Amino acid sequence: MGGLLVMSLFTGVYDVFGGERGGEMFAITRIPRTIALVLAGAAMAMSGLVMQLLTQNRFVEPTTTGTTEWAGLGLLAVMILFPGASLMERMIGAILAAFVGTMIFFLFLRRVTLRSSLIVPIVGIMFGAVVGSVSTFIALQTDMLQNLGVWFAGSFTSVLRGQYEVLWIVALVGVAIFVVADRFTVAGLGEEISTNVGLNYNQVILVGTGLIAIATGVVTVVVGNLPFLGLIVPNIVSMFRGDDLRSNLPWVCLLGIAIVTVCDLVGRTIIAPFEVPVSLILGIVGATVFIALLLRQRRRG
Repeated sequence: MGGLLVMSLFTGVYDVFGGERGGEMFAITRIPRTIALVLAGAAMAMSGLVMQLLTQNRFVEPTTTGTTEWAGLGLLAVMILFPGASLMERMIGAILAAFVGTMIFFLFLRRVTLRSSLIVPIVGIMFGAVVGSVSTFIALQTDMLQNLGVWFAGSFTSVLRGQYEVLWIVALVGVAIFVVADRFTVAGLGEEISTNVGLNYNQVILVGTGLIAIATGVVTVVVGNLPFLGLIVPNIVSMFRGDDLRSNLPWVCLLGIAIVTVCDLVGRTIIAPFEVPVSLILGIVGATVFIALLLRQRRRG
């Protein structure tokens, strides 16, 4: 892990050792980018783990339930209604929209009985596609289609000193998830069992949804879309360590950071001196693992 972060610090077109302002560029670009990789990777991996527990489904995470698309819609709405909105105001809009979208998805799951767990992510992807289409239509009508494409690119290229600091909010989300980890684990056993042991199930769902929305909204505003990260990381960790949220959290964070960092390094070097968005690399890796998980589930019946 440490080696990957060191590689991230010293990988790039600009020569931070021999350049005229190498030290300054290192502080402005490389350090913020590496910190953003750590925070975004850990946040989205943890969000996926919490969402999988609360829905009792291995195949859900913010990008397969429409949460990311809702965050983008909220961001777009703020930019249209308040063109001069600050980064914090855009972030609040994305968080609120992500919260509403996630709650709608959870309510749908509670009211509709689905025979197969595989149907849940398919419904979520369809749900997200509808929301994304609405965002695209609105952006097209308001001449903001290019901005929408940039927001969803999922790239750390624009992460600079002075623009990434709000990502520290997701570190607080991680602490909050660790504090209430046991409650999430119990809630993952179902409403009936949770109620029998004295847990306020609806309150836990609300808290979990709020934390997921905050993490997704902040990462979407600063970095963009990181597809499948919250899906593949918790599943890989659960294969080896079971389903105890508290003991799995450190491993989920580390693996999430490692995968995002590796994908970002590949994106930086594969067509250097240009960059490939990390979302493209992550999408290829995530889709492959997603299909493998589906086939594994099918073999198990």
